[in-house]
Amino acid sequence: MKRKTKVSVTLSSLLVIRCCCLLLQTVVIDRRRRRRRRMGLIWNRVDRQDIKPGDHVYTYRAVFAYSHHGIFVGGSKVVHFRPDTKNFKSITDATSSNSDDNLTPTPCPTFPDCGFRQPNSGVLLSCLDCFLKNGSLYSFQYGVSPTVFLTKLRGGTCTTALSDPPETVIHRAMYLLQNGFGNYDVFHNNCEDFAMYCKTGLLIVDKQGVGRSGQASSVIGAPLAAMLSSPLKLLVPSPVGIATVTAGMYCMSRYATDIGVRSDVVKVGVEDLAINLGWNCPDDAEEEEDEVVGNGTSNSPIIIE
Repeated sequence: MKRKTKVSVTLSSLLVIRCCCLLLQTVVIDRRRRRRRRMGLIWNRVDRQDIKPGDHVYTYRAVFAYSHHGIFVGGSKVVHFRPDTKNFKSITDATSSNSDDNLTPTPCPTFPDCGFRQPNSGVLLSCLDCFLKNGSLYSFQYGVSPTVFLTKLRGGTCTTALSDPPETVIHRAMYLLQNGFGNYDVFHNNCEDFAMYCKTGLLIVDKQGVGRSGQASSVIGAPLAAMLSSPLKLLVPSPVGIATVTAGMYCMSRYATDIGVRSDVVKVGVEDLAINLGWNCPDDAEEEEDEVVGNGTSNSPIIIE
């Protein structure tokens, strides 16, 4: 009887310990989920094993001052867009010695094709390590609800627009790697614009307005919200009330420029992208044709297949 009692007590103790371990594990997992939900209001940090080919990824530069975006195409490779070496002039050069992308990077010791780009093109292929530059990895969200979009405290993290299938996204990214994405522009044609086009195929018809980039919308929306809310100081004397109104206007200005709700966007095939962006103008084509006839040669760039 004493032996059976000892055995039963031992089994009971093991069962209690097991239950305590499961309870502790549940509490830890729940805390992690809550922390991720709270952090999701600002950004969407992920692990490398969580991303899939065709995902829109980004990382922050210069102590979260801005983010750099690209398309993960698998094999630890990212296709992204940055200023061409000949025309590089970034806003960050005037404020920080650490620019967005080093124009003379050291060769990648892991992947020989890391850093591949066509001549005079800002679209390049990089390995994930070189793309991140010791930064953290984040995933850009597509198809979010308006409520989720408005709760995001920072632009350039999500959109209400729906993403195309991964194979279509990868095809666009690899096609643009071979053919380029035009001239880099901080407000109208930047790395986030490149990644969002690869994901959605959407272009903005009005070239005078702000581009697809959520970061550009935030830069413009913040001072605009502050300016529009300043007359309300007479109606809402409380600083908290003014801050709330300004934050609301800031979020609404970002939402109004999101490609998922804008009416001036069109779906453009990647093969027709150059014509729609005016990269190949008819006058230039005629001059190039005349030059071919006159000299028997062409100045068109060589495309590496």
